[in-house]
Amino acid sequence: MGIVDEDGAFRAFFNDDCDRAGLLHRFAAFTPELRQEPSTDWAQLSRDAWPPQLIGRKFFLVAPWSDEPTPAGRLRLEIYPGMACGTGRHPATQLCLEALEEYVHPGDRVLDVGTGSGILSAASALLGAALTVGCDVDYDAIHIARERVRLPLFTGSAGAISSNWADVVVANINSATIEELAMEFARVRKPDSTLILSGFPEWDLPEGVSAKKILDREEWRCLIC
Repeated sequence: MGIVDEDGAFRAFFNDDCDRAGLLHRFAAFTPELRQEPSTDWAQLSRDAWPPQLIGRKFFLVAPWSDEPTPAGRLRLEIYPGMACGTGRHPATQLCLEALEEYVHPGDRVLDVGTGSGILSAASALLGAALTVGCDVDYDAIHIARERVRLPLFTGSAGAISSNWADVVVANINSATIEELAMEFARVRKPDSTLILSGFPEWDLPEGVSAKKILDREEWRCLIC
């Protein structure tokens, strides 16, 4: 049923109705030990590892299976803890969520660059953005995000967006990519728009970025430009 690689040993799991004597004989050269493992509900264990979480002043982050009621005054942000980046547990993602709740206003157009799971796009929509578009160069991430986030998401980057389109641009990626996209960010933004950048620690801030405000959590930083 499965194998676990341990220090100097393997644990191999079999159904209860397996031929125990036959297994001991078959692997006798490895001096096997046969023991009964306690039954584990792995699905429930996974659910328990994702308790609801309050983020910032407005968001209530929950997994889709949670039946926890949304606290008064909070926006319910459901995110599936799958393979795409962006579960809401990372400090950089949380900083972006806190920045969005301050700078996204009803009617805004929001561009989410490197959308991953789509969590920041979904958050922008909850905050009242008129249109949120998310992009990512990882096709698999977009495919996963589309299963949960019913917003325009596409495989590609900011170069596909019209000039002077966005009221808010958010990019939770890394310093090197942010530096490469600096000209595209400037092109797609409207005058007096807001640029939210995160995904990097204090010692790796993107060069050439002038921030009017810096949010921090642990070693992670979020620049508001």
